[in-house]
Formats: sequence, structure tokens, C-alpha cells
Amino acid sequence: MAPQSSSQRPAGTRRLGVLAGLAIVLTAVNLRTAVTGFTPLLEIIGADLGYGVLVAGLLGTVPAAAFGVFGFLAPVVTRRFGLERTAAVAMALTALALVARAYSSTPVALVASTVLALAGIGAANVVIVPLVKAWFPGRVALWTSLYLISMQTGQFVAPLLAVPVAQATSWRLSVGMWVGPIALAGLAWLVVTTRLPGRGGAATRRDAPAAPVSARPRLGNSAIVWGLVILFAMISVSNYGIITWVPAMITHAGGTAALGGSMVGLYSAWGVVAALVVPQLTVRLRRPFVVVVVCSIFLVAGYVGLLVSPLVGTPLWMCALGIGVSTFPLCMTLINVRTRTTQSASVVSGFVQGIGYALAAVAPFGLGLLRETTGSWTVPLLVLAASAVPSLIGGWFACRPRFVEDSLPGVRARDADRLPQP
Repeated sequence: MAPQSSSQRPAGTRRLGVLAGLAIVLTAVNLRTAVTGFTPLLEIIGADLGYGVLVAGLLGTVPAAAFGVFGFLAPVVTRRFGLERTAAVAMALTALALVARAYSSTPVALVASTVLALAGIGAANVVIVPLVKAWFPGRVALWTSLYLISMQTGQFVAPLLAVPVAQATSWRLSVGMWVGPIALAGLAWLVVTTRLPGRGGAATRRDAPAAPVSARPRLGNSAIVWGLVILFAMISVSNYGIITWVPAMITHAGGTAALGGSMVGLYSAWGVVAALVVPQLTVRLRRPFVVVVVCSIFLVAGYVGLLVSPLVGTPLWMCALGIGVSTFPLCMTLINVRTRTTQSASVVSGFVQGIGYALAAVAPFGLGLLRETTGSWTVPLLVLAASAVPSLIGGWFACRPRFVEDSLPGVRARDADRLPQP
């Protein structure tokens, strides 16, 4: 059964589509605020609650670890309750956990509440990709750009506000001020779910007959999927290494905490540009491997710049890193355009993000441990620069112009040269 275009749906359904689009944007805005609005405060909170660099590294590891675990679980939940209901519950859990984090009085409470908050975000990370495909199947590139722009805006604004708000009031208010926007996203999905005619949600209703159920267990045999996993993991290693430790690198070199937060904000701002450009390139280029090559060059340049001259030319290095992580929107777009159905996109999204984030989870803690062991940031920066090599290898396979379903061994390679239209 082919999905209906928006012009073919009843007026009520079109209005529901508008509400779903709003919910997608609200969710995307809050996909990173609980992370980038928190990491610039690690030293400030540590001074208050009494923890050191190892706990800070653990807190930096929690996002990728939680995203990985709950990325795996999300497709299981969505098959039972639907994408929209899963999104509503995920946002509600995150809002409640952020309240608990703001009131944390011990490092244990801080870590526990952070895990719960990012569990909700981890589930939302996975479902937002197939939600775009479910509600806007004919405009995947446009809506991928919209949700990524929204996500990057939140990621950009949060670190800029974190330290000034904490200094003007308290770190607790700075941490807790994102509860309102996250709760609003959950409310939007709740309204959508109450107006859906069936329990399964939009994704289940529209293309369940075409879902490649028999292919699900064999995702691990797809070179395209594993290419996406490797590419996604390496870009996550860079992203969480940067947002967790760049502020500390800058203060270690003699800069201020405010400078560190502003540099993370500058780094995140480039994600908005990437969200505008990369999805469009991905759907128009038969094999967008050139994007991976260009991004890898910028990443290496940014890391070398921070190593050689951390306080002179810092904005330039952060811009290079911001451009370098633009393979993230490439991965998110490829998940949709290299799968045939919403259910396939949901399964691939969970597989790629689950394994990718799990592999990246060791990065912040591992980089912090390297810093403690060696006494400098030289080795951690060299390790981050070296991550460009597996990125290139993974990107080569991820960008192959085939559907994931057709790349599985034993599955007839049909329509391998014909990709979905944006």
C-alpha cells in the first residue's frame, strides 16, 4: 500500500500532519539541550557536589551509552505502541528526569537522573527518523533538514546560555530551564496520539504491508548497515569528545569557562548549515562519499589546530570541527533514503544508532582517562584525529547506491539502481 500524498488525504488528516510536523520540530529542538546545556557546567557542578575529572568523564559518557542502549530498545517499543506514543513517553520521561537532575544533591543522584533523562532522548533519537518518513514520505530531504536544523539550534543555544545563567542564578536553574520546552514536545505528541484512528500510529497504518519482516534478523549481514554503523560511531566519538572535553581543553590552556561554552556553541552552529546542505546533497548524489572525504579533512584540521594552538585561532579550529561532523546529517538522511518502508527505517535507525552510540560511549571517559594518564591533551586529540580513517572506510560502504533490503545476502537485488525520490 503506497503512502498517500498530503494532497490526497482528508482535510482532518492534513491538519494532523501539520501538528505532527510541529511535534517533530519541538522534539528535535530538545534532542541535545540536555547534553550541550550540561557539559559546560561539569566543573561548576563538580565544585559544588564534590567530584573530579573521572566522574566528569563518566557524565560525558552517559549520553552515548544511554543513546546506544535505548536506541536498541526503541524499535521494540515502537512495534508495540507506535512511533508517536513512543515519542510522547520519551519526552515525558526526559522532562521528569531533568527536574530530578536539577535537584540532585550527590554525584550518584546526578548520574542517575542524567541516565534517565538521556534514556528518553535516546528513544526520541531513533523514532524521529522514521517519523519523518511516516508523515512526510514525499519530502524526506526537506523534513530531515528541518528536524536537523531544529536539533542543531537547540545544541547551539544551550551551551551559550549554560554558564551565564549558572553564574547569574545557579547551576540548578541552568540545568532545569529546559524542562518546559521538552514537556511541550511531549504534550504535542500526546495530542497527535489522541487523534490517531488506530493504536499503531502513522507508521504502522501506512506501510506495514510492505515491511521487510523477514529481513530484520539479517541486518547485521548488510555492508551498507555496517558502513552506517561505523560512520555514525566515529562521528559520535568526535561529537561527544568535543562537547565534553573542549571546554576543559580551553580552560587547561588558560582560557575561561565562558570561552569554552561559547566555542562549543560556535561548533554546534555549523550543524545548522550542515542540516540545510547535506540532506539535499545526499538525495541528489548517487554516491555521496565526497561528503565523507571533505568532512574527514576538516576534522583532522580542527584537531591538529587545537593541538598546536588551542588559544590562538580557536574559533577557526571549532569551525573546522563543526564542518567535520556534518556526516551526522548524511547518516540520518541515508537511513531513510536507503530503506523502502517506515518500518525498515525504524529498525535500521535503532540498529545503527544503538551500536553506533554504544561504540562511542567509551569515548568521553576514555579520553578523560588518557588525559589523566598522560598529563596532557595531546594523545586524546591524536586519537580523535585518527578516527577519520574508519570514518572513510565506513562511509565508502554506507554511501553505496542500493537499498538496505536489497543488500542483504540471499535477498534478490531488485531496483538496485533506483533510489527513492526526496
